[in-house]
Parts: sequence; C-alpha cells; structure tokens
Amino acid sequence: MPVIDPQTQTGETISPSLDPMRDYYQLQRTLLLLSLSLTGIIFVSVWIVYSLDMALNYLVGAFVGIVYLKLLAGDVAQLGLVNKRMGTRGMGLFVVLIVVASQWQKLHILPVFLGFLTYKVAIIAYMLQSVFTPESEPRH
Repeated sequence: MPVIDPQTQTGETISPSLDPMRDYYQLQRTLLLLSLSLTGIIFVSVWIVYSLDMALNYLVGAFVGIVYLKLLAGDVAQLGLVNKRMGTRGMGLFVVLIVVASQWQKLHILPVFLGFLTYKVAIIAYMLQSVFTPESEPRH
C-alpha cells in the first residue's frame, strides 16, 4: 500500500526504500567521509592558529572518535541480531583515551577531547543538511 506524504496533501505516493541496509551503509559512509573531511580542515586550522603539537593532540582524539563511530555503526548494524549492550566497547575506548591523555605529558586533555567530538559535528552537519535541503526527487 502506498504511503501518502502528509506535507504535500496531493495524494503523491512515496515508496519506501527497497533496501534499508543500503541506505544505512550510505549514511555510514557519508558520516565517515564528513568526519574525515572535518578532521583535516580542523587539524590544519589548529596547526595554523596554535601549534603542531596542539594539532596532533586534536588529531589523536579525532581518530579515536572515528574509530568509536565505526564501532557504534557496527553495533547498530547488528541491532536485533545479537543480544548485547550497544556502545560499551566505544565507551571503553573513550575512557582509555582520556586516561592516557591525562597521564601522558605530551597529550593535553582538551584538544584530545574536542578531537574526539569531531564525529558529533559531522552528525550535526549531516542532520542540518538533510533538514534544510529537500530531496530533489522522491526515492523509488
């Protein structure tokens, strides 16, 4: 049965995606590429404005954040197939990152933490882009 879009009220039908996992993997790939792009831009900006040492601290956190995003994506892909708690491995990774940053003299906690949050900026940017840019044509 076709679904009527409540916003158009014209009776225009929208067919659901034929392969939801394909859409999920596309979203995962988009978020990964956006996270990597933002990491590169922010790394260069921090290097120019502050120092290479501070930029490398940011980079360590950003790469751990990307690994966390990949682990979380793997947990989401297995949702319903395996009975386990989501995000525990990633949170352990984050805790280890912060402990290492606090104990190692060369790492500074704030740039490492902000680097870790880069994947969240990518998620917010993707969400804003998808909200404010309507699809050009309906999916079939």
